[in-house]
Amino acid sequence: MKVAILAPVAWRTPPRHYGPWEQVASNIAEGLVKLGVDVSLFATGDSVTAGKLFSICDKGYEEDRTQDAKVLECLHISNLMERADDFDIIHNNFDFLPLTYSGLIKTPVITTIHGFSSPKIIPVYKKYNAGGHYVSISNSDRSDQLKYLATVYNGLNTAHFEFNNSPGDYLLYFGRIHHDKGTAGAIEIAKKSNRQLLIAGLIQDADYFNTQIKPQLNDQIQYLGNAESCKRKELLGNAYALLHPINFNEPFGMSVAEAMLCGTPVIAFNRGSMPELIKHQKTGFLVNNINEAVEAVTQISEIKRIDCHEWASSQFSSDKMVADYLGLYQQILG
Repeated sequence: MKVAILAPVAWRTPPRHYGPWEQVASNIAEGLVKLGVDVSLFATGDSVTAGKLFSICDKGYEEDRTQDAKVLECLHISNLMERADDFDIIHNNFDFLPLTYSGLIKTPVITTIHGFSSPKIIPVYKKYNAGGHYVSISNSDRSDQLKYLATVYNGLNTAHFEFNNSPGDYLLYFGRIHHDKGTAGAIEIAKKSNRQLLIAGLIQDADYFNTQIKPQLNDQIQYLGNAESCKRKELLGNAYALLHPINFNEPFGMSVAEAMLCGTPVIAFNRGSMPELIKHQKTGFLVNNINEAVEAVTQISEIKRIDCHEWASSQFSSDKMVADYLGLYQQILG
């Protein structure tokens, strides 16, 4: 079987820091290669893969801002679609734009929908409903206007995360610095809990950071920047708990699965995919507001960290994800 994996070209695949779609595309590609599948990865030129790499740019447009994002995207997608006959199946991890080619080629396209940036993009998905082969990354993140082949949870390379049963006493916020992700809420929870909070992540909204976050930084509330992969498992594994007080219906939440892989319980607002990722009172707590989150901090000692690790390992490993996708490829190809 010859499989083409289409990753985004915002960041390297796999990403150095931030880039969840690129990370998932990488995990799929490398997992398939390990199973002996002939894989071609379409990504940035500095991407790393054990398969064949095809690229139209040296770096992603978020890492080299001299480039035009739309121009790169058009060149990138067409680079794959113009050689579509070379592959048995195309796995699109690059949103809705590649679908506009799908009616012009014979090779089937399976699309992982990593979330909806806006309801305005749904008409494109609707147009290709009949042959689109759509996969959701959680049951919660589905449009009732679309037809889905399956739900496949994002999978992580479990070898990159170590179980830690002797954590520190700090709380951790790990994710984009943005209102949607609830950075300011995490600070409020930490202050009311009288615990140290470490914050790590990409500043996606500079105004939000400068007005809501930066003025509150001190010895208790520390911003560490955008953690590299080597620092990632250390921060997650040593945390007493991960705070995830999101203000939107998050489609998945990679840091939630990563924390639990390390044995770290998660306190999250009960929105979006969180009830699918977290087993309430077993691997963390699903709460509805700041005060409930503060109360949950006092109950973290009741959570067995090994339960977090075993749950995440069984549900959110790249091995499971790749096996699920391979089954879908075979189902599509008959």
